[in-house]
Amino acid sequence: MITEAQERELKTHARHLRRGVLECIGIGLAGHLGGSCSAADIVAALYFYKMRYDPANPFWPERDRFILSKGHAAILQYAALAEAGYFPWEELSTCKDLGSRLQGHPDRLKTPGIEVGTGSLGQGLSLGLGMVLGNRLNHISSKVYVLMGDGEICEGQIWEAAMAAASFHANKLVGILDHNGLQATGPIKDRMDSGDLAAKWKSFGWNVIEIDGHDFDQICGALDEADRETERPTILICRTIKGKGVSFAENKVPFHNGALTKEQYEQALSELS
Repeated sequence: MITEAQERELKTHARHLRRGVLECIGIGLAGHLGGSCSAADIVAALYFYKMRYDPANPFWPERDRFILSKGHAAILQYAALAEAGYFPWEELSTCKDLGSRLQGHPDRLKTPGIEVGTGSLGQGLSLGLGMVLGNRLNHISSKVYVLMGDGEICEGQIWEAAMAAASFHANKLVGILDHNGLQATGPIKDRMDSGDLAAKWKSFGWNVIEIDGHDFDQICGALDEADRETERPTILICRTIKGKGVSFAENKVPFHNGALTKEQYEQALSELS
């Protein structure tokens, strides 16, 4: 279990990340608020509880790797990188500007701290497995964490990677599913029902941990449990609320990638202050 002080600190980081997401989006322009806010607590726990990294040396060989497979939520990782010291916080407001280092999808060649360009979604688990196997050849014991979304796991490449990871006993690979039940066009169950996700991942040979994705004690406990797995890759199925922390956006499909009015923007900032 984490201490009360650790929980307070993580809650502060998560609130900062959600505010950073808002600063990336701004007023009147579409941005992925919903899926960024649903995963903010998970990403806060990764960057400020679990992962080893060095902002002054982004390609330190022994670092843990984080891959945002649902790359359309890049603004969440930008907020985490700014909070961690990879670049100034003020740079978040330049997101998507012409010439900015912070574009709509992750770009390893532009943004310090980004491991790989993942496009909009669907490829991160394959890339993460490749990193784990490469590290194994180089005798590097770092973990690789891959954050995926509900809609994303309807793609076949995810399941090819899942099967291969179990076959290669990739215990340094940790998949994390932001399971908020919604995708861009509506509820998952009405689009392509994923069914019993825990049973699916278990059938592919993974260590499966189901948690509340907004409970820091559960998130951190699950990340610690994944460290103790020596044979299998681990998947954290995190039950979350899309738009968490912004009252008018919670569980609302239009805020998957919607624009904010000035009034909504100010209300959201107030709620996260």
